[in-house]
Amino acid sequence: MTLTADIPAGTSYDLGPARALSCRECGHQVPLAAEFACPRCFGPLEVAYDFPAITREAIEAGPKSIWRYKDLLPVPTNVQTFPNTEPGLTRLIQADRLAAELGVRKLWVKDDTGNPTHSFKDRVVAVALAAARELGFKVLCCPSTGNLANAVAAAAARAGWDSVVLIPSSLEQAKITTTAVYGGTLLAVDGNYDDVNRLATELAAEHEEWAFVNVNVRPYYAEGSKTLGYEVAEQLGWRLPRQIVVPVASGSQLTKVDKGFAEFVKLGLVEDTPYTIFGAQATGCSPVAAAFENGHDVVQPVKPDTIARSLAIGNPADGPYVLDSVRRTGGAVGHVTDEEVVEGIRLLARTEGVFAETAGGVTVATAKKLIEAGLIDPDAETVLLITGDGLKTLDAVSGQVGPTATVPSTSKAVREALSFLDD
Repeated sequence: MTLTADIPAGTSYDLGPARALSCRECGHQVPLAAEFACPRCFGPLEVAYDFPAITREAIEAGPKSIWRYKDLLPVPTNVQTFPNTEPGLTRLIQADRLAAELGVRKLWVKDDTGNPTHSFKDRVVAVALAAARELGFKVLCCPSTGNLANAVAAAAARAGWDSVVLIPSSLEQAKITTTAVYGGTLLAVDGNYDDVNRLATELAAEHEEWAFVNVNVRPYYAEGSKTLGYEVAEQLGWRLPRQIVVPVASGSQLTKVDKGFAEFVKLGLVEDTPYTIFGAQATGCSPVAAAFENGHDVVQPVKPDTIARSLAIGNPADGPYVLDSVRRTGGAVGHVTDEEVVEGIRLLARTEGVFAETAGGVTVATAKKLIEAGLIDPDAETVLLITGDGLKTLDAVSGQVGPTATVPSTSKAVREALSFLDD
């Protein structure tokens, strides 16, 4: 099945069903390579495919990782023969208690904290590493707000590659530690993520042997996010959710979940039913939400100022495409304050036993706000994407939670401390 027309025939690379790179703006196609910008209009490139026939049964018989979808990803046919972190197939939780708190009928939480480095970034890095190996790279690199740094350092260590990771020097200490422990090169850069990203783009041009997963191999890397959409549909019993709420940083994840749903429909794996996509941002870095609210097609860059550092990308590369996906499906992009982010983290933990990082707090709090505003239908089945573990952003809640009481080691003291339970 060909989903993109005029794909050049033949390539020297084994990247599975991938057949070319196609410009998202003008449609011009180029052969598979480590390219990310269209040579004609400088628009972003994405992978174009010639998919094979595939069945639900074949997918279900596959490995319990994202490689069950390898026939739909730009990775070598022998991808499983190389060491990798094997992310994916994380749990989809029926969130009845959270649903009751939010006032919705049916709610699911896609809990991606169960990935190897505890965020969805393990998915995109696994795909990027597989493609980078086939393209001839030997060093895995990235600019990152934290989760990607963890995933790149871990994946490189597992593969026996060197890694070079660039982070803002203001990053949470937990994310610095959980990147440095893997032994690669970690450079803290003075400035915000957009400064770090600009530096990475310069370095990618200077070091041709370095694969910057979200720069020069970005078209392949981004495809890893499709697997979130694939898994949600499969875990719901091979059907699409009616509504889904996705956190927005660069915006790539939201657009690729949308792409994953569309591919499953075109491949006949799920019924073509309507779905609505909602985006979630923190108010302190909400350029896409601002563009949506103002009816704009252009996303104006901002300087991030929020505790949700994993979403703190002031100039989101996929912002305009987020607007396209949200508007086409009848959704919206909302935003919430840092105080609401913390409330969202605690609400999810208290009701469903899932401790999310600040991005998860953004998702939950934004869903709550959109429900209250009448934008999310409370009677329609809804999925919330929780993309990172709260252990990475302990500072967000450490000053607000703690022991109920500190007591002497006597049962009397315990009874007195718990007397409120009898009230």
